[in-house]
Amino acid sequence: MKIDPENTAGLSAQIAEAIRGSIVSGALIVDERLPSEAELAEQFEVSRPTIREALKRLAAQSLIRTQRGAFGGAFVNRLSYEDARTQFVTTSTLLLSMNQVSFDTACEARFALERACAPMAAARREPDQLAIMRAEIARQSEPNLSDEAFCASDVTFHRALVDGAQNPVLSYQLSGSIEAMQPLMNMITFSARSRAEIVAIHANIAGALESRDGEATMSHLERLENYTKKLAHTVMAARQKARDGKGSATLATGDRTLVSQSEAKDT
Repeated sequence: MKIDPENTAGLSAQIAEAIRGSIVSGALIVDERLPSEAELAEQFEVSRPTIREALKRLAAQSLIRTQRGAFGGAFVNRLSYEDARTQFVTTSTLLLSMNQVSFDTACEARFALERACAPMAAARREPDQLAIMRAEIARQSEPNLSDEAFCASDVTFHRALVDGAQNPVLSYQLSGSIEAMQPLMNMITFSARSRAEIVAIHANIAGALESRDGEATMSHLERLENYTKKLAHTVMAARQKARDGKGSATLATGDRTLVSQSEAKDT
């Protein structure tokens, strides 16, 4: 494992990346103990605090774990599917919240992937997935359900749909777009959406899956995508108009103030 002294990235970041590369390539295997801080510091020709920072970076990515005691140290972690999925959701959420990915782009990707799952889900779905979807539809129909609870139910419904495809790779890939994007979509559209409309579409999706009709499932997902985009554009346009109006009002007030000041000077 080597680092490049000419690289503009920080030393700890380079060291973390070097160790990460060894883990990914298999040079360092699961449960293997890493060299001690002193050994790593000597190998990379850096201080021990720099090594500690690099190890913190790796621990934050769940690539290593630390263990105290006589037989302690840093060990290559056995990364679980749930750990990886949680990290993916967190990263996707940050990208969306920081406007690194546009709403339309994320929405298009999410529904394209979900529609790709539809034929497999229709063919492979199990009673458990249908039961989850039906339970969430009933929950979404409750009149006193909060927006936060509706959002959580929405996520659970779509996760059950995707999991019905019985393909863990697709479930993992879609977890980022569904669980990261769904709260954002609900936050944007909750004031304008019709819960009854969403529940009706969800009921049609569940019915199509129960009938093992992949094409109908895709069609209902497309309808949901169009409805979501339309709502989002309507809400965002209204917000922009309100901001523009507020700016105009502020400018007009400022103009009146300037006029009043000018009149005062004239008198």
